[in-house]
Amino acid sequence: MGAILRGNRPDILDYDSAEHPIALQVGGSDPAQLSECAKIAEDYGYDAINLNVGCPSEKVQKGRFGACLMAEPDLVAECVQAMYSNVKIPVTLKARIGIDGRDSYKDLSSFVDKVAGAGCSEFIIHARKAILGGLSPKQNRSIPPLNYDVVRRLKKEFPELTIVLNGGITRLNDIAGHLCEFDGVMIGREAYKNPYLFAQVDHLFYGDETPALNRAEILRRYLPYVQSQLELGVRLSSITRHLCGLFHGVSGARIWRRDINEISKKPGADAYALLKALKNH
Repeated sequence: MGAILRGNRPDILDYDSAEHPIALQVGGSDPAQLSECAKIAEDYGYDAINLNVGCPSEKVQKGRFGACLMAEPDLVAECVQAMYSNVKIPVTLKARIGIDGRDSYKDLSSFVDKVAGAGCSEFIIHARKAILGGLSPKQNRSIPPLNYDVVRRLKKEFPELTIVLNGGITRLNDIAGHLCEFDGVMIGREAYKNPYLFAQVDHLFYGDETPALNRAEILRRYLPYVQSQLELGVRLSSITRHLCGLFHGVSGARIWRRDINEISKKPGADAYALLKALKNH
């Protein structure tokens, strides 16, 4: 939140038009400042703004935002109301199923009811509790057990709300099953680890009969964008690190990661130098 209000906004908020629909996620606990951030996001053309009350990091807790706010539903509702009243785009919320000392279903239900009353109609629920004392953010993504039943119960209690399931979902078949019960599914780490997972999404879920591109063709089509970013001063290594998972699960993936990392470090390397990394694929 502070970075948006006081930092380099273009550097933080700029995006490519191909990314629509796009949402901006913010963290904070000051209603007035969050309201201002929401307006800035709307003016930048974002399609929605999401308030994060699910992050369990110690740094975030010290700033009084993230998952610790699940202990303060009145404050979260006030923040949502302030944002909602200042923009026309949707205001959504990402949360956990609970935190230390407030992990009963009654706590979660009361929290959602309070925030929904402030104008939020879409909740993205990570189906793990957040353990704020004793676990790192990385551990909080895997050690607390998944409990989809809690989110399932929440959807049944609040059928009028949009409930999106998050946490531990890595396969398209699982997504299809979850969509029979929930309004949506959010893919987190797997989207970064294995981006080619999405190659069949349009076909399986939206009836698009266009054949999926192979990984090599995806990279070729990506190169003009890479080159445009280089011309804006973005470092090649800042882009290639996000390509590491393109060949995840395919023979030669390790060689791919090695090659693009080496190429990105060479002085003067441009986007089309990445084509050399395709020689083993």
